[in-house]
Amino acid sequence: MDKRFHFFRSFAIVLGFLLTIKGGYAQTADDDDFTPYSGQGGKDVVWVPTPQQLVDAMLDMAKVTSADFVIDLGSGDGRLVITAAKRGAKALGIEYNPNMVDIARRAAKEEGMSERASFINADLFESDFSDATVLTLFLLSSLNLKLRPIILDMKPGTRIVSNTFDMDDWKPDQTKHIKESDSNWDTALLWIVPAKVDGKWKLVDGHINFTQEFQNITGTITVGNKEMLLTGKLEGNKISFNAEGVNYTGTVSGDTISGTRSKGGSWKATR
Repeated sequence: MDKRFHFFRSFAIVLGFLLTIKGGYAQTADDDDFTPYSGQGGKDVVWVPTPQQLVDAMLDMAKVTSADFVIDLGSGDGRLVITAAKRGAKALGIEYNPNMVDIARRAAKEEGMSERASFINADLFESDFSDATVLTLFLLSSLNLKLRPIILDMKPGTRIVSNTFDMDDWKPDQTKHIKESDSNWDTALLWIVPAKVDGKWKLVDGHINFTQEFQNITGTITVGNKEMLLTGKLEGNKISFNAEGVNYTGTVSGDTISGTRSKGGSWKATR
């Protein structure tokens, strides 16, 4: 990552701390003339609007369609939720600041998106977002890391997209920089929640031992009396790995994996 990223990440952290100790929101839900501003204090982070170019890129990376349920954690003025709704998705914003919720609801109404774009005033750390097929974030890396165990328990194949901030040693499946952006927030990161395959699986004529680190897998496959090393990857519930030049692909469904081999034939593993 370049020096500019580290500077602005540090700036956001320090600014968030300073605003928090000064009392959080500069205005409260009782204010009649609330106007949001970039850098305003919040419960966990300061609010900075995501550039529309990056909103579009994040939703493009997640391949959002009308079949999706998009949940935005810390939805601010609602622009990402409303944009997802314009693509036909059902979308929900979870936002701690009630003033921002009001602004987002008004914006959705003005855009004619109220039926598909909704907003709730809640603490994201106390909210259930397990039904999302796409989860979007613009939080600090420390907060992403706090959410990570919950995210990894979501349904395999759920797409997670973050504005700028990472998930520590869970490396993204895709990263995109918006070159034409004039904003300092110009990076989208995508993770696909992997199925859980760690451990021993039985084959008709042997067994597989998977060691899983997020979407990456290593281990051994034993067929008959021959043990072979394997390396591969998970993309949601899709699995692929190579063992001594043979490519195995398959689908994980609960305690069963079934698929095909590159040299012909099918394979099935159970646990």
